[in-house]
Amino acid sequence: MTTRIPLTQFVVKMHSRCDLACDHCYVYEHADSSWRTRPKTVGDEILAKAAERIGEHAAAHRLPAVRVVLHGGEPLLAGPDRLRRAAEELRAALPPGCALDLRIHTNGVLLSRAFCELFAELGVRVGISLDGDRAANDRHRRFADGRSSHPQVLRAVALLREPAYRHLFAGLLCTIDVENDPVAVYRALVELQPPAVDFLLPHATWDDPPKRPSTLGPTPYADWLLAVHELWEADRRPFAVRTFESVHRTRRGFSSLTESLGLEPSDLAVLETDGTFEQADSLKTAYDGAPATGLNVFEHTLDDLAGHPGVAARQSGLAGLCGTCRTCPVVRSCGGGLYAHRYRSDDGGGGFDNPSVYCGDLMALINGVAAYGGAVAVPAQNAAPVVPAALADHQLDELARGYGSADTVHALGRSQLALTRAMLAAAWDASGQGRAEAWSLLAALDVAAPAAVDAVLAHPYARAWAARRLAGDLGTGLGPLAALAAAAAVRAARGDAVAVPVRGGWLHLPTLGRLALPDGEAVVTGTADGLSVRACDGTVRTLLDEPLRRVRLAGGWTVALEDVDPLRDSHAHAVSARLSGGELLDWTGALRESWELLGRDLPGYAEGIRAGLTTVTPLRPGPAGRDVSSAARQAFGAVGIARPATAPTLALLLAHEFQHVKLGAVLDLTDLYDRGDDTLYFAPWRPDPRPLEGLLQGTYAHLAVTEYWGTRTLAYDGLPGEAADRARREFALWRRYTAEAVERLAGSGALTALGLRFADGMRATVAPWLAVPLPAAAERAADRARREHAAV
Repeated sequence: MTTRIPLTQFVVKMHSRCDLACDHCYVYEHADSSWRTRPKTVGDEILAKAAERIGEHAAAHRLPAVRVVLHGGEPLLAGPDRLRRAAEELRAALPPGCALDLRIHTNGVLLSRAFCELFAELGVRVGISLDGDRAANDRHRRFADGRSSHPQVLRAVALLREPAYRHLFAGLLCTIDVENDPVAVYRALVELQPPAVDFLLPHATWDDPPKRPSTLGPTPYADWLLAVHELWEADRRPFAVRTFESVHRTRRGFSSLTESLGLEPSDLAVLETDGTFEQADSLKTAYDGAPATGLNVFEHTLDDLAGHPGVAARQSGLAGLCGTCRTCPVVRSCGGGLYAHRYRSDDGGGGFDNPSVYCGDLMALINGVAAYGGAVAVPAQNAAPVVPAALADHQLDELARGYGSADTVHALGRSQLALTRAMLAAAWDASGQGRAEAWSLLAALDVAAPAAVDAVLAHPYARAWAARRLAGDLGTGLGPLAALAAAAAVRAARGDAVAVPVRGGWLHLPTLGRLALPDGEAVVTGTADGLSVRACDGTVRTLLDEPLRRVRLAGGWTVALEDVDPLRDSHAHAVSARLSGGELLDWTGALRESWELLGRDLPGYAEGIRAGLTTVTPLRPGPAGRDVSSAARQAFGAVGIARPATAPTLALLLAHEFQHVKLGAVLDLTDLYDRGDDTLYFAPWRPDPRPLEGLLQGTYAHLAVTEYWGTRTLAYDGLPGEAADRARREFALWRRYTAEAVERLAGSGALTALGLRFADGMRATVAPWLAVPLPAAAERAADRARREHAAV
């Protein structure tokens, strides 16, 4: 089953002509010539219908935010009235709770104070195209008569740097020319103090390859970017650069920030001035008509567009890449490069089923960024750790409804990683600062190889040791801290060594696995060749006996089956021993099937689960007929589950427990209730009263349970059979239970203002399910279940 990815980014062409004649422009200077037949300016009816389509798409997919870029041609040629109309139509069409990130991208020639006043009023952020100093910019960005555009662009940037307009400045876009001096380009850009710079590879294909001057090396684009990267790092990253940051992020398992790197599915749509929908503009460089979809804003929805084969091809992750790319060691970061750059038309060329024409450059760039050892701005060792409460209002509202987009769950993950760091520092400090060599190595690696440290500290059980020590449990000693440092050293592969205690015959390396060794102390070294462990008896081992095992799911997502970490006992239930080969196969099949079911039955939850669930910890089975699952508060990203009999039940348990994971992270950031409240509250589904947090956690988890049974009920609409009858019974019961629990929370008098906001959000999510009609037999069965429960 393929889950359709909603579109969240939209390029709206305001004007199809330009006042410059840039010779590297993909719109006018490459293979596609469709601009010649399009109206110069987008019409009012098209703008209104486009806003309506975006609004209905946002509502249907519960999008917390959409980004719209007003583009061209040169969008300022459309004039202030048309730009105002676009902004007002878009804002009016979005559903409540969906934020609009509205931007305009311009060459800056026409930008004036009047335009800036308009954009300040409408909340439009402004991006400017600029290729560097005058010599670099004039190489391509000139007027048709050959005049330089550089002075006008600098004037535009100066306007955006004024205090009144600084908040509008989105950044600069710089297209690379390897014959420009990278140092001069960087210095010219950094002087302008932009908030961000996007360095773009010039669009090219295998049919029309990029220039590679013979005086430069085999990877001139990587060399150019790495020269900029070194200056950027030395200057302590004075502005954001999505290319560099995406390399760092994807190597740590996070999402890319740009379509040109990483395996995240494309979520972009383009609306032309004639009302037709197109794919990404970059495809104009492939062949005439390459971006065309045959769809238009009047006759087709954005779901129609999301289902177009060309869009789907850019949403298929690793499976959508050619064989060469799928086996490449840097594919997670590279992602095959920009889709348009893979095109080849000659006999046997395969169309887009090729590596990028920049393949060698991308490999060199990713390895070069990863290997960089320059100084990175980090807090002083004794500085108070900063734990960011980095959730925007729309993200809090989205979480209040029970959902969580990838961006929102990643924000929770960042806050949890910061909290883990803070807790580790506090636990080490409270210990009398033993194992100083391990702590010093972690600190050194955090500067030299931060991705390696982050990958280890983001493991769900990395902070379990710190939480226990801070709670007064000193029984585990400082060995787990040394193990974290050793695992980071192995990942960094710089040759660092650290001593790690071996207890109970096992040396455990978090995120990697364990190996059997005699008790004592082993020295772990991470080298370019891999792992080297010298045991206390002098023997040297280079392989793990029991590596951490991962399951690859649809879309290139992987989860770890954590059955070796000694701190996985953080769950409330007994954990399973190491899985046998047969048990591993059973888990693999069940997880793959349950993930497909989640995408079908709980699409609003699946995106967040994919973004945040990294680990499934197998638990021991409970009493016969009882499903067992849990989430540990100090283990963000992990759920514990005893594998149930069916994949649908596993899907339900995954969704239920990940709700606890999300809410726990929210509670680490903010107070939803009065922590001093000691009243006990009955949950409709439990016989015993619980503290308010228990009722809150249960209610939040059962939002997903309600929707799970609701979607299955709708899927069985009108169909007979026990499965359909059970879905209706469970849905009737759980929608009542959840709605009742929400009202009990809201009426407790113990919720904070934000807690009441969460209650409102949960109420809004349950309300539509309460309105779904059900057969009388299902309602009667729910009544019986409630009475039986009450009798207990």
